[in-house]
Amino acid sequence: MNEAKATQESAPAIIFVDDEATAVKYFQRAIGSLAPVLTASSVEEGKALLDAHGDTVGVLVSDQRMPGEFGNELLRYASERYPHVVRILTTAYSEIDQTVAAVNLGHIHRYIKKPWDITALRMELKQALELADLRKERDQLLREKLGVLQKQMLATRIGLVRTLAAALIGPERFQPVETYLAAAVLADVHGTEPDWLVLDYSDLVAAESSRSGTFGHLVAENLAALRNRHVSATVGNAVASMADTLEAAGLAVRREGDGLVLEDRATFGEFLAEPASQSVSVPHAVWFAALLWLDSHDFALEPVRKGDAVAFLPTQHQTGFPADRLATWIEQF
Repeated sequence: MNEAKATQESAPAIIFVDDEATAVKYFQRAIGSLAPVLTASSVEEGKALLDAHGDTVGVLVSDQRMPGEFGNELLRYASERYPHVVRILTTAYSEIDQTVAAVNLGHIHRYIKKPWDITALRMELKQALELADLRKERDQLLREKLGVLQKQMLATRIGLVRTLAAALIGPERFQPVETYLAAAVLADVHGTEPDWLVLDYSDLVAAESSRSGTFGHLVAENLAALRNRHVSATVGNAVASMADTLEAAGLAVRREGDGLVLEDRATFGEFLAEPASQSVSVPHAVWFAALLWLDSHDFALEPVRKGDAVAFLPTQHQTGFPADRLATWIEQF
């Protein structure tokens, strides 16, 4: 394989959209040696190419005047769905108002007037491809950074669950945390990536603090209510009392033998998985409070998948857990 061909195959692709066949042929001949060129003759075809090849496209060049929609509509579409793509508008007409509007809205990176100067056109496309590479590197670094922040946020939430249990029923009580986290794993919790376009880090910390405080208050409030209603519990009525409590909170629960079945798996991961902007529901707080109440009477449940639901079966209550047990759980999310 020669060097030019290897460079072309490794370069991001260029989409060129123009309804004039001669313009397409001319563009391919002038630019084809720089990068793979994909062509379309309308805005709709251009959108289809973006949707099919968006991850490998680095530059979009579109003519303005075409049958149907204008080129700036395609560039707007690309800016919203594929912001990493460098967008260039080209036309033989003097449509200054539309061009200025597209620039002001951030839909285009450059405006190139027809007829093209081949040397200048190649230089513009080389620069656009270099910018596309820089954006790709930037986006990769940003994804890695956000991945770390997301993992930290999830770890902090898991730590808060442990802190709540320790504060409300005693530092030696880890069993309800074990059940809570095991159920969250069955709910396929991975955490929701914050919308960094509207939140900065300080906003996120403030939102997390408020959300966590509200969750803690709800759990404590509902645990107190459970204690007032059920001063004592026996093996025979503890699970039944828990089922009644969860059902009263609006959760779909059914008894099966000595255990419970909850239909909505999303219930178990709400605090860990939902974004900071979304408040934790009362039913979820009641769920964790019920686990704490059950543990305070030395009872425990073990979650197991049952189709799309989760069954909770009575299990031996434990008090001894390894010191690194919480860290082990964090690694599972």
